[in-house]
Amino acid sequence: MRQVLLLLFSLLAMNSFAQNASISGKIVDEIDQQPLEYASVAIYNVSDSSLVNGGITSQDGNFKIENLSSGRYYIQAHFLGYESAVIDSFNLQVNENLLLGTIRLAPSRQLVDEINVTGNRINAMNRVDKQTYRAAQFESAKGGSAVDVLKNMPSIAVNGQGEISVRGSSGFLVLIDGKPVLSDAQTALGQLPANAVDNIELITSPSAKYDPDGKAGIINITTKKGTTNGSGLIVNAHYGLPSTTDFGNKRTSERFGGDITYNYQNNKWDISIGGNYTRNDLNGYRVGSVWIENIENNTINYFPSEGERSFNRYNYAGRANIQFSANNRNIFTLGVFAGKRYQERDADLFYNNSQRLIAQNTQTYAVQYYNANKQIKQGTFTLGNFDYTHIFGNNSSVTASFLYEYDDLYGTTHNRNFTGPGGENIQYVQNPYEKPIEGYRAKLDYSVEIGNGKLETGYQYRNDSQDGVFDYIVTPEDINQPDLDRFRGTAISENLIHSGYGQFSANTEKVEYIVGLRYEYSKRTVDLSVDPNVHVLELSNFFPSANLLYKITPDFQLKAGVNRRIQRSTNNQLNPIPEREHSETLEMGDPDLQPEFIYLGEIGITKLFEGGSSVFFTVYIQDSKNPVQRVNSVYADTILNRVYTNIENGRSVGGELGADLHITKWWDFYVGGNLYYQSYKGSLVILGASPIDIDNSGWVHSVNGNTTFRFAPTWSLQANVNYLSKRPTAQGEDSRYLIPNMSLKKAFLDNRLTATVQWQNIDLGMEQSHRQRISTWGKDFYTTTNYIYETDFVVLNLSYNFNWKNGKLKLPSSEFGEKEF
Repeated sequence: MRQVLLLLFSLLAMNSFAQNASISGKIVDEIDQQPLEYASVAIYNVSDSSLVNGGITSQDGNFKIENLSSGRYYIQAHFLGYESAVIDSFNLQVNENLLLGTIRLAPSRQLVDEINVTGNRINAMNRVDKQTYRAAQFESAKGGSAVDVLKNMPSIAVNGQGEISVRGSSGFLVLIDGKPVLSDAQTALGQLPANAVDNIELITSPSAKYDPDGKAGIINITTKKGTTNGSGLIVNAHYGLPSTTDFGNKRTSERFGGDITYNYQNNKWDISIGGNYTRNDLNGYRVGSVWIENIENNTINYFPSEGERSFNRYNYAGRANIQFSANNRNIFTLGVFAGKRYQERDADLFYNNSQRLIAQNTQTYAVQYYNANKQIKQGTFTLGNFDYTHIFGNNSSVTASFLYEYDDLYGTTHNRNFTGPGGENIQYVQNPYEKPIEGYRAKLDYSVEIGNGKLETGYQYRNDSQDGVFDYIVTPEDINQPDLDRFRGTAISENLIHSGYGQFSANTEKVEYIVGLRYEYSKRTVDLSVDPNVHVLELSNFFPSANLLYKITPDFQLKAGVNRRIQRSTNNQLNPIPEREHSETLEMGDPDLQPEFIYLGEIGITKLFEGGSSVFFTVYIQDSKNPVQRVNSVYADTILNRVYTNIENGRSVGGELGADLHITKWWDFYVGGNLYYQSYKGSLVILGASPIDIDNSGWVHSVNGNTTFRFAPTWSLQANVNYLSKRPTAQGEDSRYLIPNMSLKKAFLDNRLTATVQWQNIDLGMEQSHRQRISTWGKDFYTTTNYIYETDFVVLNLSYNFNWKNGKLKLPSSEFGEKEF
């Protein structure tokens, strides 16, 4: 800590005389040359596309942006109903007063015909290290969560369990407005309303300044806020009608919610406040079949099952962010977040168990019973973060950041076996748990511009700890289970990480590049009441990275990237205390799991067309050591262990293609496809048993697409589809998964009020949508389960805009606790 303070004081001492450069100009209508009042001007740093400053035009269309440092910048000018204009990169010298002259904005195509309608916006943009997608283009996501936006990206697929994967890998780092969320994406993004999302940034080859977590790279969610002085308020509400498929379940789904976002900006202050409540149930049905073979006892047990599998779930949260710019060189930011998440999964299943003698091929017994399984998970999340940025006069800056989070996570699983619905209780097992988590993060980052480039260095301290208490209660008490004690206990986990990085980026007329190196020391500790030995893992690693973008022509680009990453195990995956997940399933972790190390490489091309259309193609490879897999083994004649363990090697090699096409002024088409070959090879050790040789591979493809028709100035229709083909796993395969949707949108009151009708999970009785079969097998077992969810339901959305101007809303979100929920 002493060295960190010395570094901070040294950086502060580097402050020299202020440079007071400025940029001025005028914005007018290209057709009638009339000045445009309230047009926005944004200045970006060429090296990393970060926003430097901005302003709006006066009544006569003039603007002047002062107190700028020397450097290389580019400018974007925007105004409602006009095509955006970009001023290509230029150098601003010390104390220079740059006069840009007149910037002419062309009215959008729709505006020429109907003055009240805005024109097309660019929906996709490629940079040296990322691809950016505008969230508003996906109408089917409105009223949902950030997951519903995310699943439309070309590299991303969501399966029937809601698990998100990027290029076939389920592990990636989530950032919200550039801040890490150390969590699984399904949970972290499930609390962020889709209406608050502005852009999705896919960083598939991250640079050294980012955490190396996430084997598939990074997803950064930027949220909305106002961009000019004044205030803005946007309110959204949605309500879902009943589904046409209820499976005869005793439960019915409820879907409703809303969100509100307020922003106030005035000179030195920028205040953002947001809140949301979402109830989003999901009705479903499950059909499964399992057999377990015991050669020693000459028996094989069959236990097929079917019945309801539904989710009741809700979440609510409040966020606030206050930014105070004391002057143009000192910026303070304070953020707070508080929220609650609740999920109740009911699986009411009918089992038909039977046993046969293998040699004699005769049945020894058959029994039917009813299993009522309820799993409840809930948590409260609370955090605060503080950032301070100082901009020096020598074209450099330093940022200090601190984050603290405390989350209370708890729940239970109730597993009841009856002779039938309402019948006699055979066995009742409860698995209550409490596992609060506390986390800290402190960062110090320094950057300085050197010519056309930027040098960045930084240090980060991370620590999170979790105290878990797990119980196992069986009724009747005289049930004979000799290993009962290992089902109860405590698990205390701690993760400590020190890291430092350095990177250099530069931009010329033809070439952009970023090269960097990150070093990390980490220590992981798992202390278990059921084991006298403390499990400690210390690691010291370097994570290099490099990215290159070459502009063959202004509208044709080539880019490449390579980096090394790490996928850390969650505390759930490290906990070996079993949980009775289902009547036939125990789930547990391994405290000696190794983290997964990954090398990522990619090379691709991007072609831009007039009118904002674009096409890109990228080939990539992900080479993994120690990938973590959830696999099965036999615990008893009618119970399987579901265990997290490492396999030696995993690899994905593939290509992705994306196109954002503005075909006519009334028809847009967007599609993204991904094709890759996935393989798992090596030895697999489950609970200390003899190694099992694994060699499973296959081709996988996914397609996400939507098309939008604007058949009137205030009417639009959009259809979209998400498709994931079958894919191999370490012990089996997952079947294909299909989701089609359609949305009809109508705007009122000069586009301030919009109403959207969504037809979600379209199936039309064909029994093809929103269902997925998951199968695994080994030498002595086979299991397959078909998860079937409700289809063909309608959701109504209303959105009202009170003096809102689009931008980015910087609101905090949970970093540590979402991962363990």
